[in-house]
Amino acid sequence: MTRTPPPVRRVAIIGAGACGLVAAKYLLAEECFDKIDLFEQRSCVGGVWNLNPAEDKDQATIPVPAEDPNVPLEEPFWHTGTSKSSGKEATFLSPLYEGLETNIPHGLMRFSDLPFPDRTQLFPKFKTVLEYLEKYSLDVKHLIQFQVQVLDITPADTNLGTWTVTRKDLVSGELQTDVYDAVVIANGHYNVPHVPSVPGMTAWKKAYPQGILHSKQYLNSAPYKNKKVVVVGNSASGLDIGSQISKVCQQPLISSIRSESYFLSSAPSDRKEYPPIAEFMSPETHNRAIRFSNGEIEEDVDVVLFCTGYLYSFPFLSGLDLPVITDGGRTLHVYQHLFYIEQPTLVFPGLHQKVIPFIQAENQCAAFARVWSGRLNLPSKKEMYEWENSNIEARGPGKAFHALAYPLDADYLNQMYDWVASAKPRPGLPNDGHGKWGPRWSEKERWIRSKFTLIKQAYAALGDKRGSCLTLEELGFDYEATKKEQEKN
Repeated sequence: MTRTPPPVRRVAIIGAGACGLVAAKYLLAEECFDKIDLFEQRSCVGGVWNLNPAEDKDQATIPVPAEDPNVPLEEPFWHTGTSKSSGKEATFLSPLYEGLETNIPHGLMRFSDLPFPDRTQLFPKFKTVLEYLEKYSLDVKHLIQFQVQVLDITPADTNLGTWTVTRKDLVSGELQTDVYDAVVIANGHYNVPHVPSVPGMTAWKKAYPQGILHSKQYLNSAPYKNKKVVVVGNSASGLDIGSQISKVCQQPLISSIRSESYFLSSAPSDRKEYPPIAEFMSPETHNRAIRFSNGEIEEDVDVVLFCTGYLYSFPFLSGLDLPVITDGGRTLHVYQHLFYIEQPTLVFPGLHQKVIPFIQAENQCAAFARVWSGRLNLPSKKEMYEWENSNIEARGPGKAFHALAYPLDADYLNQMYDWVASAKPRPGLPNDGHGKWGPRWSEKERWIRSKFTLIKQAYAALGDKRGSCLTLEELGFDYEATKKEQEKN
């Protein structure tokens, strides 16, 4: 049994980062929606790819511990007379930091309809990505209302699947409320930091206010010069930030980890590894000391930097019969990591971890755009919950639920593409009535994805010369040559 939602004519999109921009493009491409409003609380597109000035990072406060996803809406930092505007401009804290490069080669990272510029280094710098997103946004920019913060989204009519959306113009303070037939939640999942609770950390933080920080507060390595630093976590940010700090801190950099890194095949050589922190020892009896779970103690620690990720959080969603978050480890009651099962006129593109996000967003947005335009049907509520439950059984009910490490990400991408391809064609749309397509991976893309760790290692080994590396072939990863050699043998 399939499930056909009520007709959708008015759509609200929350956030003009990559997912929000993709959503706007695929909704426009259906050529059947009367109103598409995209609300962005910043003054520009790009979401987390916008770098905050140093004063924002310095002013940012993050509670210790930080384990509750049910936090208030973010408050803006205000700036005047910037290069983008001569007026009042709202900024919000981004996890971006100086020197950041992507973890994804640009050939796989790119949207299906826009290549990165010629001469882009293999793993692009964040400024290149931001410029790329600005270019990508040009044909949907007329839909965006900047410096508008969504305050509340609540069901309007559950039979019709409509939503009441209340937002605030951050400059004028004016409030406005409208009813939409469907809502795209594209606010991202790098907003609410996660700092796990460790015995003694509250007293430690009180005694040493700058002694416990989260990676969202990190801008560059300068404040860590000659200091004894512990980096907690060895995912992407922990490895990259740790690599920056290790060049200037008191040697060796100390790394506290729970498990081997998804991004490395062996332990990095620039740090001393410990297991998780078991206790922040009392400032009354010890000098800035922490004890690890193996019993070893490090004293005179200047900074413990938690690179421990973020919680899923939707502070503007209220009135749902079944909430979409509890502890913030994942989003609940979602089909295909996308549709809110109780009311599929609410979608959450971009929930995934350990994937190629831009292209995953394309196939997700292609799917819900076709569902809402009436060209693609959803399964029954029972079947959608069966899908969610089977995925919980496979990967657990926590944060691993949305983590699709290879080959799961490649399988999901192609499965979504094939589902989208089954949509009914409509005369007048491009591609013989099928509309705008997302990407489908061939054997080549899967081969490249399977080599990510080795590719990243070879790229990092170039050191300061890596900026001149533009292609995988320059690193020795030539799919065509490898395939010919395999066929020969």
